Amino acid sequence: MGKRALITGVTGQDGAYLARLLLERGYEVLGGVRRAATAADWRLVALGIRERVRLVDFELLEEANLQSKLAELKPDEIYNLAGQSLVSASFGQPLYTTRANGIAVAHMLESLRQSHPHVRFYQASTSEMFGRAPVAPQNETTGFFPQSPYAIAKVYAHWLTVNYRQAYGLHTCSGILFNHESPMRGLSFVTRKISSTLARIKAGAIGAGEALAVGNLEAKRDWGFAAEYVDGMWRMLQHPVPDDYVLATGRTHSVRDFVAAAAAVLGFEIAWEGGGLAEIGRDRRSGRVLVTVDAANFRPVDVDALVGDAGKARRVLGWQAATSFAALVAMMVEADLDRARHGAPFL
Repeated sequence: MGKRALITGVTGQDGAYLARLLLERGYEVLGGVRRAATAADWRLVALGIRERVRLVDFELLEEANLQSKLAELKPDEIYNLAGQSLVSASFGQPLYTTRANGIAVAHMLESLRQSHPHVRFYQASTSEMFGRAPVAPQNETTGFFPQSPYAIAKVYAHWLTVNYRQAYGLHTCSGILFNHESPMRGLSFVTRKISSTLARIKAGAIGAGEALAVGNLEAKRDWGFAAEYVDGMWRMLQHPVPDDYVLATGRTHSVRDFVAAAAAVLGFEIAWEGGGLAEIGRDRRSGRVLVTVDAANFRPVDVDALVGDAGKARRVLGWQAATSFAALVAMMVEADLDRARHGAPFL
């Protein structure tokens, strides 16, 4: 038997792709979830690995449970991907986000320091920590200017991960991942909201009076393919010297670009009319309104643009993003169109 890995948040997009990658590389994969029986394992099912991943009760905020499970499971590597993952939701749930994304990491690191110092630990950091950084692209030396409770909690967890490495010699790494998407993305994320809504319009599953409602069309992000990014996570923990790495494509596109690209895959051509909250996107051929702007989808404080420099990961780990923006959008749209046409649930 090869190494044993524990993935917290295994039923999420990154957790499922990472589980598949580790299984392909001979790992025994344990999936930490908040309860063993979960209805959220559809990604594991879709990737054909559900029966090969052992789900275990694992509560990061319950210290006794965490310590007993680590002693029982004895993992060689831990990938901490759990937490509250929506930036927008963190404004309405700041305390929960702080506990799930920050304090939970403190529990994990302290348990490793006390009882399991040999375990290699990966922390899921995020490009949102850069916030309104005055320089672009952002790399491992760029300062953090977080603009949301989500990002602030992640900064705390990031620096804890660095501190436990420096103070106690633990093998801890943080992956500062820029936006990474896939057909496994949750519907609450803007990219999947775009691909799923437009696909359902194309398939006739949404009535003529309904449209895709978005927020800030001008927000720009560095979007890559999630299945490639989990390979970067794995590479970080295999390197003999623990460190922190940015994973990114180095290219940026706006939400407007994503909408237009997704529409084009489906044979729509967006014609934009109006401005601000009154702006709409109409299909040039049919005249149908496909896109509207909704104030409810704006964040209280937004980040205008994020773009990463993954040069360090390329030089040290041999990692780089390969999937183009156009290919990523097409992949997501085609998967959602197939779901819509076959009546599959949109999860």
